[in-house]
Amino acid sequence: MKSLTQFKKFFLLTGDIIILYAALYLTLVFRYQALPSGFLWQSHFVLFTIVFTGWILIFYIANLYDLRLAVNNARFWQITGKSLLVATLIAVVFFYLLPNSEITPKTNLAIYLVVFTFLFGLWRNFFNWSLSAYLPKNNIAVVGWNDQVKELVDEMSEKKQLGYRLAFILDDRTTEQNNYRDVPIWREVASLPELVKNHKVSAIIVSSDPDQSTALRSALFACLPLKISFFALPLFYESFSGKVPVSLISEMWFLENLNEGGQAIFDTIKRTADFLLALIFFLVTLPFWPLVGIIIKLDSRGPVFFLQTRVGTDGKLFRIYKFRTMREAGNDHVPTIANDKRVTRFGNFLRKSRIDEIPQLLNIIKGEMSFVGPRPERPELVEDLEKMIPFYRERMLVKPGVTGWDQVSGEYHSPSYEDTLKKLQYDLFYIKNRSIYLDLTIILKTIYTVLSRSGI
Repeated sequence: MKSLTQFKKFFLLTGDIIILYAALYLTLVFRYQALPSGFLWQSHFVLFTIVFTGWILIFYIANLYDLRLAVNNARFWQITGKSLLVATLIAVVFFYLLPNSEITPKTNLAIYLVVFTFLFGLWRNFFNWSLSAYLPKNNIAVVGWNDQVKELVDEMSEKKQLGYRLAFILDDRTTEQNNYRDVPIWREVASLPELVKNHKVSAIIVSSDPDQSTALRSALFACLPLKISFFALPLFYESFSGKVPVSLISEMWFLENLNEGGQAIFDTIKRTADFLLALIFFLVTLPFWPLVGIIIKLDSRGPVFFLQTRVGTDGKLFRIYKFRTMREAGNDHVPTIANDKRVTRFGNFLRKSRIDEIPQLLNIIKGEMSFVGPRPERPELVEDLEKMIPFYRERMLVKPGVTGWDQVSGEYHSPSYEDTLKKLQYDLFYIKNRSIYLDLTIILKTIYTVLSRSGI
């Protein structure tokens, strides 16, 4: 299954690269009303290749190579538009910094942007459509039935572009009818090998516990010669959604998946990088702090800085620093909601640009926070959430961060129980999979979010 997904992403990347250079070639044809000469093509090819490399990186950061987003809807085209805007700004800056180059691509760049946007829109529209309609699918089967399986089936039905086709569900205890969302439900466990053959299944997702059923163990064992893959439901759900399903895991999941002893080198490198980068950014931004403070004071009455107690690593309390973004008058300091009336005009700008987070550089220098990690919560909220949500305290196994996997997920999460549970699932995914690569990905996505003005 993984190889098929990688093939689709490679196919998508290859198509984008072809469109980038095809648009450049057509631009030169339109601009000079003739096929480009060798020198003209080569001079543009070299400089635009540098630009294209940056564009591909922007598309990756914006999740345009995530098949979960590859569907022709408003959200996809909105993200595509923002990505092209950021890419255009980078191209303009690049050519502005090269005034003495052999080409003067100002007019060419303007024509190119029109041609590329048109071709890119056609190509992505075709790819997204073909992904759901014609590109190869992975036939999978699910053994066992519960609420999480139902959620997974619903999501697969809504995201056909991911390339999974659910062939059947096998469970002898379900109360569902003969099918769910047109997926047949079988109850004869012994028929599993025959069903796998008939439906050409490439993978089985196991939700039920084989240790509790001799018949199920035998049926799964009989499928081994069929050269198929087996996945536990929590693992497949994690790779499918980028979240850890809290309701499907137990204490054993943490013992089997969190190799904290093996993270010692990574944690040392991360702490060193955090300290050095935070110190550099602190010194660079410090001259602007008084200006921000003056505007905050002019915008509304109250202190420049917002200080609040938060819970850090292993439950240790610390004081978090931010530029104040809310009015003090009548503020009961309950958790922020979308379009919160307490946020000032300048505070809204500070939040959108993430400038309000800059004072947290002091928390990073002091070792209380990191650039990347779960967002720190208030102690009174943590105390309540620990009682309601299983394994909530385990998100404090690592240092809290200024940004995190949840923050770049593309979803807005309110303080509600349901959204807090989603945040925890993203946080556990990060804790399990944290690495230099994942941290860099999160940082780049955060920068993109700020540049595209899509922050919440």
